[in-house]
Amino acid sequence: MLVPDPEKLKNFATEISGHHLMPLWDRTVKLEPGSNCVTAHWPYELTRPLLDQASQLIDKKRADRRVLVMENPSLRGSSFIANSLFAGLQIILPGEIAPSHRHTPNALRFVVEGEGAYTSISGEKIDIHPGDFIVTPSWSWHDHGNLGNNPVVWMDGLDTPFTSLFGAHFRENYPNDVYPVTKTANQSILSFGAGMLPIQYGLDSGGYENLLIYPFVKTKSLLNSMLSDTKIVANPCHGYKMRYANPSNGHYPFRTMAAFMQLIPEGFKGKKYRSTENTVFNVASGECVVYLQTKKFT
Repeated sequence: MLVPDPEKLKNFATEISGHHLMPLWDRTVKLEPGSNCVTAHWPYELTRPLLDQASQLIDKKRADRRVLVMENPSLRGSSFIANSLFAGLQIILPGEIAPSHRHTPNALRFVVEGEGAYTSISGEKIDIHPGDFIVTPSWSWHDHGNLGNNPVVWMDGLDTPFTSLFGAHFRENYPNDVYPVTKTANQSILSFGAGMLPIQYGLDSGGYENLLIYPFVKTKSLLNSMLSDTKIVANPCHGYKMRYANPSNGHYPFRTMAAFMQLIPEGFKGKKYRSTENTVFNVASGECVVYLQTKKFT
């Protein structure tokens, strides 16, 4: 049996390093669940005034998107909230337009505050309201506007770390601020929001068109119905939790990001659970207490 000589192995490793090689047996790999990310909390009462302040410091044209990035304390300089996710709060003032562009990362929006805004995705104008969940597929032209009288705030979520990992993170600006509207307003809800699919779906469209918005009024109604149904028992960890699904196949709206909405009943105390996923919690309404590892957030 060969008995390794530590000194010779060390010299060998030094020798081959000049050829950009290293011994596999010297590699140190983390072989346990979890990441280097740390738990963090961005209270809305703190971030909301800062959005107002940002609105006074930079205009929409120069900012392109007036977003305050929620950057994980362990990933400073990356702009990521977790190893696999980007998240930021965006504000758009009355009368403003966020110019049209497209990019390789998939994007989602979760509307936090305000009425009168819209998003336009691939030529479809979509009215948005607080609590709505909006899907913006990769490489889709999109712009936003606020026709209301008050600021509108939403959370942006993107899978930017994935596209960056593969060296495929890039974007393109549309020549004009607004991409031409070529479809009926809220067309995706009419086509895909009733639990049915057009007869030619997937044949002539390639299956790329799909439901782009999940209205909060419907989501909230579903969860409240579950709460009032005595035959439906709350999950001991999550309360009443449903996942957003692509109606054409039942999968998540994105292949790289999952999205959920959950209702936590009054007085509910969830049991502890373990998960390897990176999770961003965004409160739609009400108040709750969240325990992450040893930290308590309210």
